[in-house]
Amino acid sequence: MVRRRAERGDVRERGRRVRRPRHLSQEEAQAVTTAPNELERAWALYELGRYDEAVTRLTALLTEDPDHTRAWGALARAHLKRYRYKEALEASDQALRCDPEYVDALLVRSEAVRQTGGGIAAAEETLREAVRVAPQFWGGYAMLADIVFRRDLLRCAHEAGTNELTPEIKAAVPAEGADLAREAIRLGPEEVYAYEVALFIAQMSGAEEDSDEFERAILRLDPTHPGALSRQTAKAARAEESLARRATDLYADALSVAPDNAALRGGLDKATFRLLRGTRWLAVACVLAAGVTVDLFATADDPVQRELPLPLGQRIWLLCIMALIWGFGAWRVYRRLRTGARLNVRSLIRRDRWARVVVGQASFTTLCALLIGQVPWTDRTWPQVLFWSGLVVPWLTISYDRRRTE
Repeated sequence: MVRRRAERGDVRERGRRVRRPRHLSQEEAQAVTTAPNELERAWALYELGRYDEAVTRLTALLTEDPDHTRAWGALARAHLKRYRYKEALEASDQALRCDPEYVDALLVRSEAVRQTGGGIAAAEETLREAVRVAPQFWGGYAMLADIVFRRDLLRCAHEAGTNELTPEIKAAVPAEGADLAREAIRLGPEEVYAYEVALFIAQMSGAEEDSDEFERAILRLDPTHPGALSRQTAKAARAEESLARRATDLYADALSVAPDNAALRGGLDKATFRLLRGTRWLAVACVLAAGVTVDLFATADDPVQRELPLPLGQRIWLLCIMALIWGFGAWRVYRRLRTGARLNVRSLIRRDRWARVVVGQASFTTLCALLIGQVPWTDRTWPQVLFWSGLVVPWLTISYDRRRTE
């Protein structure tokens, strides 16, 4: 459906000036003069989403002036927003009886007739009439492009004898819908809906480069557009697949623009979970460093193991190495995160059970490394138990929780 900017341009009176005819009585002249004001009030209610009140005002206005074309068009749109498609069809037909070339009524009728069972063919016929009447109006081309593409897509699937939209079927769809969408963009280069239709066609056709182009254009016009913003952010995050911190910052930046976007919040949670998963590798590195320092396992090349207990200096040196691992691997990364991303780390740990499991595994493995390296063991049995426990515990869920980030 055409967006409000187009709706307002067609539904309003467009500067219509009503003068008081000399032959009318004072009461009749007052009624004629106040009709545009009533229409403006009804339209204001429509823009506020108070469609029932708008319908009430428009019905009262049409009772006084049953031939008011713009009022019938506004009533049709209000019914459409209320999902009263039969009433919307009747109101748009009334508007077209008053003015057969009223473009806004044609646009509303195309949607209403399709929703009431008239089918795509009837909607297409109405939209082609709208394009004929107003060949320089972008909205008619945008809606026609949507209908034509859906018609061609269904026809190709029917000819192939399947209900599944395979890549081969999508590739066989004629280019008429895409061409109409580009014409809509040419006529309305600042209209988001024209790009939305073109984006839908490009996505369904598998044209990735065109999809990127249209999404960037949508974000240029509407930086908070939910779909385009979430998809572009996800693409940028996937491009930085090896850098969970970068992906987290991308989602945090996007959420600062559109804080109510559920898709972005989900993406930020996944990126944050990837960060938390990375802490287990730091803990494993600490365990390995402790195992090497204590010299837990004899090898064929070096059968003589280091004497236990370890000197205090070696234990302190191992502690410094573990602090460096955590300092550069976790704390430094955490401090460089955006403020919103840091807050989400804490929030996710509170909200998500698996995030707490991951943090618990990293803590347990690090504790094993500390016990191996800092306790003055005289025998290697318990350090070996701690070593294998520190390695096995993270691997218990590592294959499962990886799917949570995909």
